[in-house]
Amino acid sequence: MNVVERLTVSGALAIVRAADQETGQRIADAIVSAGLTCIEITLTNPGALSIIESLANRSEVCVGVGTVISVADVARAKNAGAKFVVSPNTDADVIAATKAAGLISCPGIATATEVGVALKAGADVFKLFPASTYGPTHLKALRDPYPGRMWCPTGGLTIASIPEWFSAGANFVGLGGPLVKGGIDNVATNVREFMTAINQAREVRA
Repeated sequence: MNVVERLTVSGALAIVRAADQETGQRIADAIVSAGLTCIEITLTNPGALSIIESLANRSEVCVGVGTVISVADVARAKNAGAKFVVSPNTDADVIAATKAAGLISCPGIATATEVGVALKAGADVFKLFPASTYGPTHLKALRDPYPGRMWCPTGGLTIASIPEWFSAGANFVGLGGPLVKGGIDNVATNVREFMTAINQAREVRA
């Protein structure tokens, strides 16, 4: 499977943000051990590139880089082994650099205009961000004039909201803070509960 197929089959993209490299690595390892193997390490993590390198060496893991806001970050991420690039915003230069590097581009999108800019620059997946601010109806409204595109709502999602997001057209969802609710020891439980909700939502949509 290619990267987009792996993300779609997974149904979820785990997002790791931590105050230090050791904690970031522990969270990432716990998420992967729980069975969620598509994972984004944000550049706000100390030692983010080192964490990406450690995960890129594991064949079962599809690892990418998040919070990419400059072209220079794209090259650094590729060298570390990232397979996809996620941004909080729509930056045509970052998207173009990502595609030129042979990586999957997932820019942050909030408006129809940004969808148009991202499409023109070559983006592969649209990250509705912050998702909780806009809601599932906003995702559906953006999808209608741009059919057949890949969407990953991210930011503020809850287990209860998962069915609405997939009903509105999400292909997969981005999950960060909710996966570490209650601490690292609760990661496995959190992953299991979210994946159960995701799988049920996809069965209903099918």
